[in-house]
Amino acid sequence: MATVNFLYRSTRKRAALTLRLLFRDTQSKDHAIDAKTQYFVDTEYWKLHNKRTKDANIKNKQVEVKAHLIEIENFVRDAFINENEKNVDKEWLKDQIHLFYNPIQEKQQSELLTDAIQSIIDEAPTKKNAKGGIGLSKSRINSYKSLKRMIAEYQKPKKFKVKDINVRFSNDFLNYLLNTKNYQKSYALKKITDLKTVCRNAELNGIETNIQYNKIESTKPKNENILYLTTNELEAIENTVLLNEAHKNARKWLLLGCDLGQRGGDLLELTKDNFVTRDELEVIELQQQKTGKNITIPVLETTKKILESGLPHKISIQKFNKYIKEVCKLAGIDEMIQDSKITVIELGNGNTQKRKIEGTYQKWELMSSHVCRRSFATNQYGELPTPLIMQITGHSSEKMLLNYIGKNSLDYARQIADFYTIQALKKQKESNLKVVSKKASNQN
Repeated sequence: MATVNFLYRSTRKRAALTLRLLFRDTQSKDHAIDAKTQYFVDTEYWKLHNKRTKDANIKNKQVEVKAHLIEIENFVRDAFINENEKNVDKEWLKDQIHLFYNPIQEKQQSELLTDAIQSIIDEAPTKKNAKGGIGLSKSRINSYKSLKRMIAEYQKPKKFKVKDINVRFSNDFLNYLLNTKNYQKSYALKKITDLKTVCRNAELNGIETNIQYNKIESTKPKNENILYLTTNELEAIENTVLLNEAHKNARKWLLLGCDLGQRGGDLLELTKDNFVTRDELEVIELQQQKTGKNITIPVLETTKKILESGLPHKISIQKFNKYIKEVCKLAGIDEMIQDSKITVIELGNGNTQKRKIEGTYQKWELMSSHVCRRSFATNQYGELPTPLIMQITGHSSEKMLLNYIGKNSLDYARQIADFYTIQALKKQKESNLKVVSKKASNQN
């Protein structure tokens, strides 16, 4: 909890009061930050400010001064409560005092970049989304919240405005995300894309922007490392002898996930209520958490085989990720793979952070819930018609699906060519059958 005091820190007869903010952070470290207010009082009055007096003029002055100080104190306290304490420093306190005396007018958006990001977060329930509906998803909102935190940390002690966002800023910020924060290239580029969206949104709201922001490069990197379990590896996992019940349960979820092609969060929420019969067809119905799409998946013989003894019991995504690594290790899924793995980095003073580190790892080390959806899509590509795969995985376009499984337009062309080759062979076979049938008829 923060405490606010007011001090007279001047040798002049009349001066502005100083506001002192005191608080203790989560590391039990005490902070005392000072900043000047714009409220002037006389030094002689301040000596009597908190003293009892019978002088009516001084009493009236005390009431007036205390009313103002309570108002600014409450303003700063409220701002402190809604701020990450890591961002609270002298510059932050100066900004709050400035905002108190110079409030942003209603319907007038701030030119500050962090405020422009906050504007999108505030408007999220009514903003148009990528699916053509209204309301941004929770993941998109979290993405903007993380961008705001990154900008707040990056900009200190300066406060960037929307109009400062140009190509050079983008390059410097990208370099900071990659080399200082050690984020993955794909994640860093997503943040640059979000930054462009913030500029575009601010421009629509009448905020001055830099003409260069449209020139900022934010190309999505090619999906080079496609991690999935092959049909042979899935068979090896299925046939591995497991003694641990937790491993057996996780294996069942893993096999089911690779059979249904759903994200981990959707997969692990499945219950018997998701299994229904429509027009004499057994199906699984669910709504994807990330996209909000309603998905219907037929219950095939492979699914029935996995579920012969019933649904696996509930498990958290964290335990699922842990156990499937152990299961895959026991199954000998140890091919050396060039990829990235989440690693805990020591920062000193007991602080740590998680980052994806590029390297060469045994395949089992890289297993996580996402391998389910990607294994389904990759293994079924060329076996099932692409639109059917998209219906199950929830991809909106063939281009998205192909990038997801690491295929390009040439792979797609080969699939089409193979399809026509199979059709030609079928016609030839039918033609040969007709000829044989005709000869047999003539002999009779």
